[in-house]
Amino acid sequence: MNQFEAKVSIRLRPSVLDPAGEAIKSAASKLGVEGVNSLRIGKLIDINLDAVEKEEAIEKIEMLCDRLFANKVIEDYEYFFENIDE
Repeated sequence: MNQFEAKVSIRLRPSVLDPAGEAIKSAASKLGVEGVNSLRIGKLIDINLDAVEKEEAIEKIEMLCDRLFANKVIEDYEYFFENIDE
């Protein structure tokens, strides 16, 4: 078995409103931070998993993203591997 480390980034689709992002953008302005034109909130998931090969690790990440991490109706996801111990 090899260890794989991945980062999964999950974001609302561009067509979905982000009220939390808008609230933080407004709060930034109230703090005197001007020039914030757009702000959206997302999630970053760090995951370390065991797999025989990279293809198996990709399958596991895809399944987790598809069925557990992201709501595919309103969110998009992408992932990348950082350290691969092969």
